Amino acid sequence: MTAAAGQAAPGLLDELRALLADETDPTANAANMAALIFQRVPRLNWAGFYFLKDGMLVVGPFQGLPACTRIPLGRGVCGTAAQRRETIVVPDVHAFDGHIACDSASRSEIVVPLVVSGRLVGVLDVDSPEPDRFSWGERVLLEEAAAVFVERWRG
Repeated sequence: MTAAAGQAAPGLLDELRALLADETDPTANAANMAALIFQRVPRLNWAGFYFLKDGMLVVGPFQGLPACTRIPLGRGVCGTAAQRRETIVVPDVHAFDGHIACDSASRSEIVVPLVVSGRLVGVLDVDSPEPDRFSWGERVLLEEAAAVFVERWRG
């Protein structure tokens, strides 16, 4: 774990590794990971997953208000991060061209693509009601958490 990730939510990666250690089912792991992130990372209003199915991102396990069910690749923050296969941090979602407002309370967002053996399988999506909420340390933390999730993938 990097120092920056440890400062963002001390112990979260160790907790996540322990939580996922004996499970390979992606749905079970996504459900527990979303709950852990939502509980341990402060000032969030949504944390969860979208999985790639038939060319669309389809909502998976999450914590927060009901979400958009399907997001096309290349649309919104999630679809753009998935298409580019790169993490996107958005300080103000209202300024992001093409933002999809699933929860009008969300003001900032970070989306981390999930790539298994070179194949996009989905994204980890985390939202906050605060503008400019996500630090570099939280980006690193969520990218490392996504790597832990991908290591356990058996989908």
